[in-house]
Amino acid sequence: MGTDLYWDKTFWEQQQEAFKIQTGWAKQYKLPLVIHCRQSIDETIALLGPFAGPALTGVFHCFSGTLEQANKILSLGFYLGIGGVATFKNGGLDTVIPQIDINRLVLETDSPYLAPVPHRGKRNTPEYIPLIAAR
Repeated sequence: MGTDLYWDKTFWEQQQEAFKIQTGWAKQYKLPLVIHCRQSIDETIALLGPFAGPALTGVFHCFSGTLEQANKILSLGFYLGIGGVATFKNGGLDTVIPQIDINRLVLETDSPYLAPVPHRGKRNTPEYIPLIAAR
């Protein structure tokens, strides 16, 4: 589930409504969320705020934000999904990841997208997880 303002902002109100409903279900049934947020990380963090608590957790999939954003996400009880972007020269995660507790990171692929260096631009697969971990 999640929010996405990358291509189209037309249905932002509907995205927010769906996000709140699904977050409520996750909290009610004690299920983790896997959150996609593209060009909407601050907005998504704000949407989660009112639901925060021990009954709500999950992963911010394909995290590529700042240390400040990471700390806000962690304070809400969530984990950071780290993928191929961590290996990109200008990915920005090289300054964030070293400051995060390794127990709060989840390695992921975003397959078939965002293959790590040296496979960037090719089809991503789970076999590349060790490259992400090594970075």
